[in-house]
Amino acid sequence: MDIHRLVVFCRVLEMGSFTKAAEAVCLTQPTVSEHVRALEETLGEKLIDRLGREVLPTPAGKILYQYARDIIQLRDEAVQALEKFKGNLSGALLIGASTIPGTYVLPELIGSFKKSYPAIQITLRITDSAEVVARTIDGGVEFGVIGARLEDRRIVLEEAFSDELVLAVFRDHPWAVRKSVSLEELAGEPFILRERGSGTRIVMNQALEAHGFSPTKLNIVAEMGSTEAIRQGIKAGIGISILSHRAVAEDLRHGSLFAVPLAGIRFSRPFFLVQRKNRQMSPLCSAFLNHLRFQAMKNETS
Repeated sequence: MDIHRLVVFCRVLEMGSFTKAAEAVCLTQPTVSEHVRALEETLGEKLIDRLGREVLPTPAGKILYQYARDIIQLRDEAVQALEKFKGNLSGALLIGASTIPGTYVLPELIGSFKKSYPAIQITLRITDSAEVVARTIDGGVEFGVIGARLEDRRIVLEEAFSDELVLAVFRDHPWAVRKSVSLEELAGEPFILRERGSGTRIVMNQALEAHGFSPTKLNIVAEMGSTEAIRQGIKAGIGISILSHRAVAEDLRHGSLFAVPLAGIRFSRPFFLVQRKNRQMSPLCSAFLNHLRFQAMKNETS
């Protein structure tokens, strides 16, 4: 069975399109279709159904996809191991991350890692914490970095970096000049909330509940799917919110947003590495995680 055809087959299913898969593997669409047809002919099974513009795996296609992904990963690991043996490191690494670590932590780490290994290719997929865990479990990413502790017996969590959440208000808000506000006062203000599955929302809810304040008391006026959208919503006067200090640090320096302490409560927040339990790491993944841990240790001691 030709591994290149398996790669093409996996790309078609992952991208949901023969056209997009062709662009990803630098082939023409007819060539991609021919690779899939040849694979079906070799196995004697239909692997993909085309339903209008939608591309879906058949039952046989679902089975093959699981094995094909493992075969491709094993091939890549073998190549990486040989390159490492020769003193080189190359290949591709797919990382998942929730919004804050994916936007404000990992890009700098990827940049410094690539200075040492310019031949590598790293893809960073940013989504919410729950989705990162799901993709780590099913093999869609080699590992993830998330901003909330999500328990699942299939994963291993390791604390790596730290962050703090802050109550952010717009420049002309009456609280901008306050030294602190109480939790009871928080209940009366228009509040912008992150979407379900967001690590920021999970950590915020846990901290509020630990101090006897139910998140259901918040006066929710909007729910937004990104930190950037909430930052702009606060500046526009839609409401206030609790966000990562890393995300609003520049706004705080420039005075476009203000951080107001909540009396008696601090939102400390670790970031976690998440890996699939008992899954063998590729040499590239192992090298990047060692780089990440080393940088995290340097930050803690500096």
